[in-house]
Amino acid sequence: MSRLLAFSDIHNDARALERLMAQDADYYFAAGDLVSWGRGLDKMGEIMKPRGNRVYVLPGNHESEADTAAFCKRFGFVNFHGATLELPGVTVAGLGYSSPTPFDTPGEYSEEEMAARLAKFEELRPLVMICHAPPLDTKLDRVHEGLHAGSRAVREFIEKVQPAHFFCGHIHEAEGVVEQIGSTRAMNVGKTGYLLEL
Repeated sequence: MSRLLAFSDIHNDARALERLMAQDADYYFAAGDLVSWGRGLDKMGEIMKPRGNRVYVLPGNHESEADTAAFCKRFGFVNFHGATLELPGVTVAGLGYSSPTPFDTPGEYSEEEMAARLAKFEELRPLVMICHAPPLDTKLDRVHEGLHAGSRAVREFIEKVQPAHFFCGHIHEAEGVVEQIGSTRAMNVGKTGYLLEL
């Protein structure tokens, strides 16, 4: 059995990250926005360092690809942006960044680029997919009544590929929300995180 702990949107909250790192898991997936505006990564890195190469990091919209790659190299973590992990009977895939935001943060893709980058995971079955961005027009990307801020490309990918599990973050208001999308169990893990036992 493999235990995967997925979490997102820590935004420099050291206490929340300490609680997550205190949990026992085989793999730790940081699904983006460990910090705000790319500042303070090393402090977060020190907290995760005891878990070493079992930590897999995605850039959120608050981190750049380059910052994340350098950060992982410094601390011995795995840069999981656009990468896969083969586990017995399942593949885990990761893609960071969000679709465009009004805030012009460092980690944003156009919907076209998001779709192109997700396409390379389309043939993988069974799949656990981890993205920073939630699927558009779902409970997972609902900021408030009538306002959704997810990615159309992510939603289309889930509908087409139907991964067994999908984890995301980005929209703080939807933390902990679960939605069934076809045969996919989709969840906004937020900084509380979720432990998946495979």
